[in-house]
Amino acid sequence: MLLNLLGLNRSQLEAVCVGMGERPFRAHQMMRWMHQVGSNDFEQMTDISRVFRERIRVEANILAPELMQDTTAKDGTRKWLFDVGTGNAIETVFIPEFNIAEETQSEEVRLKRYRGTLCISSQAGCALDCTFCSTGRQGFNRNLTVAEIVGQLWYASRSVATDLNLIRPITNVVMMGMGEPLANFDAVVNAMQLMLDDHAYGISRRRLTLSTSGIVPAIDRLRDACPVALAVSLHAPNDLLRDELVPINRKYPIRQLLDACIRYIEKAPRDFVTFEYVMLAGVNDSVEMARQLVNTVSAVPCKINLIPFNPFSTSGYQRSSATAVREFRDVLMQAGLTTTVRKTRGDSIDAACGQLAGRVQDKTKRALRRQLIEVSN
Repeated sequence: MLLNLLGLNRSQLEAVCVGMGERPFRAHQMMRWMHQVGSNDFEQMTDISRVFRERIRVEANILAPELMQDTTAKDGTRKWLFDVGTGNAIETVFIPEFNIAEETQSEEVRLKRYRGTLCISSQAGCALDCTFCSTGRQGFNRNLTVAEIVGQLWYASRSVATDLNLIRPITNVVMMGMGEPLANFDAVVNAMQLMLDDHAYGISRRRLTLSTSGIVPAIDRLRDACPVALAVSLHAPNDLLRDELVPINRKYPIRQLLDACIRYIEKAPRDFVTFEYVMLAGVNDSVEMARQLVNTVSAVPCKINLIPFNPFSTSGYQRSSATAVREFRDVLMQAGLTTTVRKTRGDSIDAACGQLAGRVQDKTKRALRRQLIEVSN
């Protein structure tokens, strides 16, 4: 099997080059060709000797997951479905914010007025079974490799750069797609370190966000290994409700999670943690719940991101009304908490938060068991 260079960080690629009798700086050249130019053709790498190009081509390739489907919503949100083998497919979402000046202006000016966020998957399915998330309903098959994680960014960067005529079309990356990133810790950290590398994508730690449901020991590991912006899927102000909505809470309850967040901030690129809170009508969206949330997070420097629920079939939940969201937000803001309401993007193509499903051969059989329970009821 050929070695996929998309999955190698700088030191690993240097080792490959040295092992083939080349100087370590050849790795830096190859990284720029792969990740910045978007090339997967060794013949294009003209500042590398032909002899080395011919040798490396025999032993390695540059291979992103195979594209199965490319869909764009009217609001510009774009979703790719990638084949990751063994009957599984994952989804990746690009969200552009078009505050771009006229094309006659310089690239520097255009980039200051542009933001392109890529939402990347880390697993085929998810084992954590959050009740309001479509991915969790699919069950779980396996972790993605580093090459499969980075390959999503590689493919999107190359595709969007051509469409938007931008040199760096991806300004922000969120590990917020299918799967729980911290349950695939080593591959995700290696992939993020590659995203941060100036020889690759050069993304700022402040613009690289990892979203977790709250695996406390892994948050502590991330703090030491690769501190990036942290978002925590809270979704409830107390353990009783969170046990129901986010089952991992039964193992790592809110108090332990908040303590881990405080520890994380010591090394984080931002001086706060973002708490994500999906708004479910009649479940967690009352004014009383908002007051509880204020008390719960009061000791943690944080920002609250309220997320209108994005429906999917068989979810059993409804989106909170605009009035309920506004009243909930007002309680938080009056208490001094920085609070935003996420704008729903891409829901027409099932690309909004919580809607990513992909195609997963569920080895946990959880999705099948749920179907049988629903039929029996």
